[in-house]
Amino acid sequence: MPENRTIPKKSNTKQKILKASSALFSEHGFKATSVRKIASEVGIRESALYNHFKNKEEIFLCVAKEIFTTPFSDDKTDIKESALRGKAFLQKFAMQYKLLTFDKNNENMFRLLMIELFQNRELREQFMNEFHNENIKMLSEAFFIMMQHSLVRSADPIMVAYEFVSTLFYIRLQITLLRFDNTPTTALSTQFEKHVEFFWESIRV
Repeated sequence: MPENRTIPKKSNTKQKILKASSALFSEHGFKATSVRKIASEVGIRESALYNHFKNKEEIFLCVAKEIFTTPFSDDKTDIKESALRGKAFLQKFAMQYKLLTFDKNNENMFRLLMIELFQNRELREQFMNEFHNENIKMLSEAFFIMMQHSLVRSADPIMVAYEFVSTLFYIRLQITLLRFDNTPTTALSTQFEKHVEFFWESIRV
């Protein structure tokens, strides 16, 4: 019985660490946020934090993962089933991107991540391997399924994935830059949906 109670407690502590880290990273930046600060914010010893994460870089990447997650990240079956819905699949993906873009905490972490990717090689390599490559792999698999079922025209699925996600990323970057200077972004709020409409009409059979 005690062993069963330990699992959720450990999981809960890990989530507290990620939540506290996200706030500290967003406010102070990566370098100025120490493991000691994170542990103090959570209310645990620094040594206890290492039971959940090996270092600060791993914590940062776990926080950053939420920024670039997709609605299909944890369920490969869902990818295959959703891909057969064609346009609806793209709408769901784009909506996730939009929600993350307009989330204040995610916006702050997105800014920080853009800075850190140019300054930290380890973070750069892990980001490319775990986030960028995974998204392209998942999207290209979905487009391949659509091609097999004659929902979209045959082409290189990897290139189609790049074409689809690159515009979403650019819209997100544009909105972040505008909000950094307190410039209204209302005119861009429908760009995600417009991109899906334009893209789908360009590739559908």
